[in-house]
Amino acid sequence: MFSGSMVAVATPMEPGVGIDNPVDEVALARLIEFHIDNQTDAIVAVGTTGESATLTEEEHCHVIRRVVELVAGRVPVIAGTGANSTLEAIRLTRCAKEAGADACLLVTPYYNKPTQEGLYLHHKAVAEAVDIPQILYNVPGRTACDMLPETIGRLSVIPNIIGVKEATGEISRVAAIRELAGRDFLLISGDDATAMEFMLAGGHGVISVTANVVPKQMHELCVAATSGEREKAESIDREIAALHKNLFIESNPIPTKWALNRMGLIQAGIRLPLTWLAESAQPRVEEALRLAGALKD
Repeated sequence: MFSGSMVAVATPMEPGVGIDNPVDEVALARLIEFHIDNQTDAIVAVGTTGESATLTEEEHCHVIRRVVELVAGRVPVIAGTGANSTLEAIRLTRCAKEAGADACLLVTPYYNKPTQEGLYLHHKAVAEAVDIPQILYNVPGRTACDMLPETIGRLSVIPNIIGVKEATGEISRVAAIRELAGRDFLLISGDDATAMEFMLAGGHGVISVTANVVPKQMHELCVAATSGEREKAESIDREIAALHKNLFIESNPIPTKWALNRMGLIQAGIRLPLTWLAESAQPRVEEALRLAGALKD
């Protein structure tokens, strides 16, 4: 159910670099249809790319609810519900379950740098509090906290913890986690640049930033890589490799939102402390879009 190209969808906002510019409901609907039409395999709502850190808890729940309504069962919806407070993570996860999300994605608590035991107890508490499938999310480059394979293995025995989004870019972790967590535990890449190799090594898919702008290519890449078709996967990956790099030229989702605006899919809206993409960086993102065939003019 949770495999292939799973987009970490951006949250469109009314124009401006603001502190509370509203979510653009029309553009949100447009994005969902864009992904359905282009074979995205699942929608991840209000993750890092969806600016979870700048939304209020009420807005966070609203966007999850709207995405579930807009998708209307056509593909799975995974709700980002992680927080650095265990209580807040439980509240957001309950909200996602009530909204009808198919699963939740829970980032490791950021900034407070818990121990491995703290990570275990945090995720165990959320899983026991809310009966919904949960995917762990390890992204030490963002959180300053690395959840080790041994901790993932401990958590994998909890029935509703079903997988991990592993964003270290370390392909060796596929085998390490599989050995500790078993073959049924979902292994999902969280790093576009290494996602192809991750899937060829046995991963089930990717939660992707690049898929925001080239969803069909990412779907096709995932089909090829998870089927072991290296030559085909490499051919597709070459076409979009510049996006893997340049969508991170500034902090995510700054370049992605600029790209979506350049494609005519969203307005130029983002919330502080994020800013609009610097003019000096825009040509590199535009060139990556053109190389991938995402711009027609």
